[in-house]
Amino acid sequence: MNILGYFQKVGKALMVPVATLPAAAILMGVGYWIDPNGWGANSALAGFLIKAGAAIIDNMSWLFAVGVAYGMSKDKDGAAALAGLVCMYVVTTLLSPGAVAQIQGIAASEVPAAFSKIQNQFVGILVGIISAEIYNRYSAVELHKALAFFSGKRLVPILTSFVGIVLSFVLMYIWPAIYGGLVHFGESIQGMGATGAGIYAFFNRLLIPVGLHHALNSVFWFDVAGINDIPNFLGGAKSIAEGTGIVGVTGMYQAGFFPIMMFGLPGAALAMYHTSTAKNKEKVAGIMIAAAFAAFFTGVTEPLEFSFMFLAPMLYVLHALLTGISVFIAASMHWIAGFGFSAGLVDMVLSSRNPLAVNWYMLIVQGLVFFTLYYVIFRTVIVKFGLKTPGREDDEETTSATKGSTESSELAKQYLQVLGGHDNLSNIDACITRLRLTVKDMSIIDEKELKALGAMGVVKLGSNNLQVILGPLAEIIAGQMKNIRTEEHVTEAKQS
Repeated sequence: MNILGYFQKVGKALMVPVATLPAAAILMGVGYWIDPNGWGANSALAGFLIKAGAAIIDNMSWLFAVGVAYGMSKDKDGAAALAGLVCMYVVTTLLSPGAVAQIQGIAASEVPAAFSKIQNQFVGILVGIISAEIYNRYSAVELHKALAFFSGKRLVPILTSFVGIVLSFVLMYIWPAIYGGLVHFGESIQGMGATGAGIYAFFNRLLIPVGLHHALNSVFWFDVAGINDIPNFLGGAKSIAEGTGIVGVTGMYQAGFFPIMMFGLPGAALAMYHTSTAKNKEKVAGIMIAAAFAAFFTGVTEPLEFSFMFLAPMLYVLHALLTGISVFIAASMHWIAGFGFSAGLVDMVLSSRNPLAVNWYMLIVQGLVFFTLYYVIFRTVIVKFGLKTPGREDDEETTSATKGSTESSELAKQYLQVLGGHDNLSNIDACITRLRLTVKDMSIIDEKELKALGAMGVVKLGSNNLQVILGPLAEIIAGQMKNIRTEEHVTEAKQS
């Protein structure tokens, strides 16, 4: 696997622990709605919900270790997750300040400050990657008959415990330098204030086509470089009390996305509808209404972004630039709201009573301005440069109708057929809105046929990595495709 493909695999695995954040956002959001002033002090129920959400936020490093190990394992087996947990226990125990002082024979006051921060998402990701690699390599090993009980998947947690010792020994000497570098990077970005937030948002959108935005997000949203924007924001009152949450600052790497996802992209959708040809307007309307609603309500934007990303790259660069500007403006004006999943209406409502939310309603005003900007800019650029956005493609490039089945099981079979069947697929996986596939022969795959089935975009990365953008159906279709393979194996076994 090439480096790009490997980083994509890591980025996909990061979404496993990140998927727990909506639960924290809902629990804490409802808690703050019940008791917006006392933050749990005036209501037992509010305090209960806020504490329950904090249980997730406060243990994100452990969730990353377990989730990444599971997400990167070849068959998504619980043994890989257990291995990640075991390795994390070993590393965080051996590198705790007390253990470091004892092992190195130094006074507790002489232990570098880096070891007081050993339970962070960076270490969790590192542990998860290593545990997954051990699982993928050794989960099928057969030991001598005397040790047969420990063969296969049972061997993996044992191996990771020993590897955890080695990793701890290495980190004992290099972790202070790594930690210092990460903190310096985080402080440099934070030192740029709103400008740094805008730059991050610009590259966040640019990396979406190759799926590497998740890796970038982990630097700003979690405790990889000391920024930890999402957990600090969701922590609310606790973060303020601990000094990790700063009113008007914490959340600045999130707030400016709300005007884009809730308003800007729907404005772009309206522009693409108005500029489509008369004969295609009905078809384009169906696509754009569904995609715009998803962006507004949930903050899921990939179905809409992929509708023009490859058809009109110029528009996508403008979209990335406008996103950077929006995040910069919100951060500059200290208009703050946060999210546990994405910057849609649901998260805006849930975060509105968070004590770290500042003038969040101004994001709606900003959003209305960006709706207008997106509509005017997209419509002007599409018409002026004759861009082939949805509904404006040449006749030979336009599919007359979507022929994908409405039944997920049947649709999965149709996708499999176009992809060359299981014989052409080495790996099937999904990441929220896209199928992530490893293919043997890319030449037999017809992009037009995939889009005719309902795919919103197709991304080819190298000679073997393929992503098919399906929207929220991706996880379901991936599961159905795997079930079909299992059924085929059972049938073959019975016949033999």
